[in-house]
Amino acid sequence: MKRLTILIIATLAIHGCTSRESALREGLMKGIDAASAGMLANARLLYGTERFPRTYENGALVTVDKYDWTSGFFAGDLWLAYQLTGIDSLEYYARHFTGELKEVKDFTGHHDLGFMIYCSYGKQWEIFHEQEVLQVIIDAAGSLCTRFNPGIGQIRSWDFGKWNYPVIVDNLMNLEMLFFASKATGDDRYRDIAIAHADKTLQNHFRPDGSSYHVVSYNDDGSVESKGTYQGWSDDSSWARGQAWTLYGFTMCYRETGDEKYLDHARHIAGYIMGAVTTADKIPYWDYNDPAIPDAPRDASAAAVTASALLELSGYVKEKKDARAYRRYAEDILLSLSSKEYTAAPADNGNFLLKHSVSHKPLNSEVDVPLVYADYYYLEAARRWLNYDTKPAK
Repeated sequence: MKRLTILIIATLAIHGCTSRESALREGLMKGIDAASAGMLANARLLYGTERFPRTYENGALVTVDKYDWTSGFFAGDLWLAYQLTGIDSLEYYARHFTGELKEVKDFTGHHDLGFMIYCSYGKQWEIFHEQEVLQVIIDAAGSLCTRFNPGIGQIRSWDFGKWNYPVIVDNLMNLEMLFFASKATGDDRYRDIAIAHADKTLQNHFRPDGSSYHVVSYNDDGSVESKGTYQGWSDDSSWARGQAWTLYGFTMCYRETGDEKYLDHARHIAGYIMGAVTTADKIPYWDYNDPAIPDAPRDASAAAVTASALLELSGYVKEKKDARAYRRYAEDILLSLSSKEYTAAPADNGNFLLKHSVSHKPLNSEVDVPLVYADYYYLEAARRWLNYDTKPAK
C-alpha cells in the first residue's frame, strides 16, 4: 500500500479536503489494504484448485467452481485491488484466476456470463488491452445472446423453477458485456439485444414508486405470466440488492446509449432507494419490507452496489444539487462500510473484507456473512470515489 498512500497524501496536500473527505479517504485506504491482504491469502490457498471463494460460513471458507454465478468476482477483486495499489502479486494472481475461467465463455446454462466473464476478463482488458482477452469477452457475449428470445424480447435468466420464461432484475448487470462486444466488433446485434432487454425490463419490472419486482416471467407470446420474487421477502416487497441492481443497470445503460429515458429511470430508482432506506448508517435491511425490521439482517452487498452506482450517476446529472445528493449518499454508505461495524479485522471473516451481507434469506442461505461480490462493488466504488483511471496506481 506504500504507493497508494504516497499518492493520496500528495493529492491531499495539493487539493486539501474536509474532515469528512479525510475520514473517507483514510477508511478507503484501510479497506483497500485489508482487502488486498485478505485476497492474497485466499489466492495462495486456492491457487491451482480451480475453486473460487464465495463466502465464509459456519467457520469455513465456501468455494465454488467456475460455473457458479459468482466465480468471476474473485478475479475482479484482484484486478481492482491491483488497479488501486499496483502490487505485482495481485496482478499475478488476477491473471491466474482469470485464466481459470476461460471455458466459461462457451457456457449457456444461465444468464450470469457478464458477472463471470466481464467482471474478470473485462477488468483485465481495461488495464492491458490484450487481444486474447478481448476474444474471450466477445465469445462470452455470443454465448449470452443464445439465451435471448426475440419474440419475448428478453434474455432468459434461469432454466429451473415454476416459471415459463423467468427474467430477474439481476440480468441487467450482464448487459454491459453486450454493449462492450458491440463496440469491440462493430456488430450491432449485441447492442440491439441489450437495448431490447433493458426496454422490456423497464416496461414490466417496475412499480410506480420506482421499486422493482425480482422475477417477471413471460408467456411464449411475450405477455407477462407472473410478477414476484425468489430471494425477497414477498412478491410485492422490495428486495434490497434487487433495487441496487436496477439502479446500477440503468445508470450503465445511459452511459452506453445516451438515451435519456435510462437516466430518468435511474434517477427515479435512486429517489426511491434514498427515501425507502430507513437505517441511519444507510446500510439497508436485506429487504425493505421484512416485518422483522429493525431486527432483520442488513445487506452490505446491496449497499456497496448502490454506492458504486450512485457515484457514477452523480457524474451524469446536470442539476448540481441532485449530483451532490447522490454523491453524498454514496459517501455515507462508504463511510459506514469502512467502519469497524462492517469491515472485518485482518485474517478474520475468511479473508473477506466486508461483514453483514445476505444472499438468500428465504432459504436461510448465506445470511449475515461476507460475500465476494460485496467486496467487489466496495472496491469499485472506492476506485470511483478516488477518481482512479484504469491503470494501476504507482
